[in-house]
Amino acid sequence: MRVPLIVGNWKMHKDCAGTTDFIKKIAGLTSGLSGVDVLVAPPFTSLFAARDAIGSSSIGLCAQNVHWEDKGAFTGEISSGMLRDAGCGWVIIGHSERRQYFGETDETVNKRLKAALKAGLKAIVCVGETLSEREAGKTESVVERQLDGGLEDVGISGSGGIVIAYEPVWAIGTGKTATSRQAQEVHAFIRGRLASRHDGGGSGDVKILYGGSVKPENAAELIGLPDVDGALVGGASLIAEDFSAIIRASVKI
Repeated sequence: MRVPLIVGNWKMHKDCAGTTDFIKKIAGLTSGLSGVDVLVAPPFTSLFAARDAIGSSSIGLCAQNVHWEDKGAFTGEISSGMLRDAGCGWVIIGHSERRQYFGETDETVNKRLKAALKAGLKAIVCVGETLSEREAGKTESVVERQLDGGLEDVGISGSGGIVIAYEPVWAIGTGKTATSRQAQEVHAFIRGRLASRHDGGGSGDVKILYGGSVKPENAAELIGLPDVDGALVGGASLIAEDFSAIIRASVKI
């Protein structure tokens, strides 16, 4: 059974003090809860504060991006080793905002993924189509291209180190959410594509998260779908009560 995974992507929000207060609140609100894994992804400047606040709780620490080189003249970038040093066990790669605003490509996603895995980090690889691509009937071709390019020469069988996040770009921060049917269709397509790329090996164990205006009101329905294994949460992950409600709603009975 795939244990649900809930990831709070804070994007460019929360300073160190806010990070500390938030994590302590979440830890308290979800204390004793089992059957779900939880990660928080603060901005780089708050990673050490987050690590200290997490302490012995079961919350995991995730970064929002990583460079593909170990070190060098790459002003403004962060390496896998630096993330490990800050206490991270996970990293988000290829988020749609990185693709839209910062020139991320399937090739650079692949390079980042390989570097992260080599350093022992687990990775959440994001895929998803824009509104124009969906309306043109290109959802599957876009997602397939992103999967194939991002995972090129990377095995998934038994690794447990790769999670896929389907985030329809048209539903991120817009208040729009894919219907249950739309979400399940794309998640099932992703699992099928992983199976065909890797001869079925490990595809049934890979967690596939949904991301796109996930809220307490729709979390249980979305995460209850057969091929949806959790959520990559944006805006709602900034409010402790909402984020903890999503975490609780994700526990599959």
